[in-house]
Order: sequence, then C-alpha cells, then structure tokens
Amino acid sequence: MIKKNIFSAIQPTGNLTIGHYIGVLKIWIKKQYKYNCFFCIADLHSWISIKNKKKIKNYIYSLLSIMLSIGINPKKCNIFLQSDIIEHIKLYWLLNCYTYVGELNRMTQFKNKIKNKNFKINCGLLNYPILMSSDILLYNTNYVPIGYDQIQHIELTKIIANRINKLYNKNIFTIPNYIISKYGSKIMSLCNPNKKMSKSDINKNNVIYLLDKFNDIKYKIINSLTDSQFPSKILYDKIKKPGISNLLVIFSNIKNISINKLEKKFLNISYKNFKNIFINELNNFLYNIQKKYFYFIKKKKLLKKILLKGKLKVKKIAKKNINYIYNCIGIIK
Repeated sequence: MIKKNIFSAIQPTGNLTIGHYIGVLKIWIKKQYKYNCFFCIADLHSWISIKNKKKIKNYIYSLLSIMLSIGINPKKCNIFLQSDIIEHIKLYWLLNCYTYVGELNRMTQFKNKIKNKNFKINCGLLNYPILMSSDILLYNTNYVPIGYDQIQHIELTKIIANRINKLYNKNIFTIPNYIISKYGSKIMSLCNPNKKMSKSDINKNNVIYLLDKFNDIKYKIINSLTDSQFPSKILYDKIKKPGISNLLVIFSNIKNISINKLEKKFLNISYKNFKNIFINELNNFLYNIQKKYFYFIKKKKLLKKILLKGKLKVKKIAKKNINYIYNCIGIIK
C-alpha cells in the first residue's frame, strides 16, 4: 500500500514554544512512521522578519536539534532546508500568476500585521501564503499538520490548486487537507488566556519556551492567570475558565492523559497545588528535551549531514514534480 504524503514546515526564527510542540511537532512524531513525511525548515519564510544570515543559520541548527530531541527520526522522514530546494521558488512564481491580490489582502495574519504602524510591510509578508502553497503543492501533499491560525492559508492553497486544475482540465495538483489537534491547536498566553501564546510576545512571562530553565517555568506558571472561583475547580471550560483550560490542555499533551481524566484526578485540589504539580511535570518534560538538545546542538557535523542527506533525496522528488507541472501548463524546458 502506497503511503500518503504529509508536508509540514516550521520557520527557524528563534526559541520554539510549548505551543509549537503541541500544535505541530507532536503530530510530526506520531505521523512519521505511517506516512511519507516531508518536514521542512522554512528558512526562506524567515527572511520576512530576519535579515541576518548568521542568526538564521544558528536558528536552523537549533530547530533541527529540537526536532531530533523530541523524537523526529531522519531515517523515517525527509528533513530538509527550504532554501536547498530551488523548485519551491520556481513553483512559487507560477502560483503568483494564478493568485489574486484580493485573496492575499483578506488573509487575517496579514491584516493583523499591517495594523502595527511601526512595522514596515514588505511584499514577502503579503505573498507569504503563496510560498506556503508552493511548499505544500510541490510534494503532492495529502495532509498538512497545522496550528489553528494557519487554516485560512490551507484554504487558499486549495483554492489555488483547484483553480489551476480546472483551468487545465487536469489533476496537476493534489488537493491537501489539514490535520489539526483537537486540544492544542491554539495554546494561549499564560497571563492573558484570551490571546494566543506567541514567541514574539514582548512579555516573556506569557510564553513557555522549550528551552526555559526551571526557575523561569516555576515563576511563569505560578503567576499564570486562572480565575477567582472558590473553592477552586479544575475544569475545562474555555469560556468561563480560559486560564485553567489552557493549563489543562498543556498538561494533557505533555503527559498524554485525556483532559477528562485530569479533571477527575484534580477534583477538589486547589489552584496552587495544581500549579505545583504542573510545574514539576512540565519541568521533567522539558528537561528530557533539553538534555538531548544540548547534546545535538554540539554535533554540527551530524546536523549538516542530516540536512545534506535530506537535500539530496528531496531534490530528486521536487525536480521530477516541477518538471511534470511545467509540462502540464505548457512551459517548455
């Protein structure tokens, strides 16, 4: 039986958060053995916000080390660097010619970014979803693991693919569907559980980073917002108890225990005691990742070898696929 294809990418733009792990990376770990997986380090995307070659290079090695530390197996999946595969750019330009400006202007992430008057808008920010579409469509992708805020981009990818397929009356592109975590597709801020946790948050106490130290973890969780209900009730209710619900989602994902079981386990336990237990469990979880991370980050030869192997394997697939696409739409090589 032929395995279906999964494509997913993460930008190397700094410290990853617990949200990245729960929303996307945890899905990678589960799917790598059952699907033909393409896991991309999207360094071209990162140039939208970072223009420092040395910084991005360090971020690339850091991200790859995290991937290895959580259990991504390069022998079971295709790990590669986006900029190593020029076919992404070739397809990106073609998709630009089939995408309307109005569609890009309607993207929620773009509209939110341009509200910041101090942020200079470059064309890369506007066209980001098209490059994302080329990443996905290049590999005949069946499924894309994403966080909640990327759903709109996947829907645009499907629109573009269907438009081209219809125009040329041929199934040139596989129409992808997204995979999203039922509990954890959108991890919320610790101090403001009504907004998404973001690694770029000015207030770092809102964010749990995978490389956080124990004292930082302890301080952040102790000071995380819960609610004023007395006596304390550890229940999942995103509307009435967003803070506790957010902590339960994180707890559930790092321990692989259902939220329902956690509610029963912590029945009649105070918020303080719940937080103390959560701090220890979270610290143990992150310690195991960090121990492996600091081993891999020192192995530059190994990291380079993994990226080279991924490049050589993925390049053949990408070249074959772009040649097929060129032939279908009439580009003569």
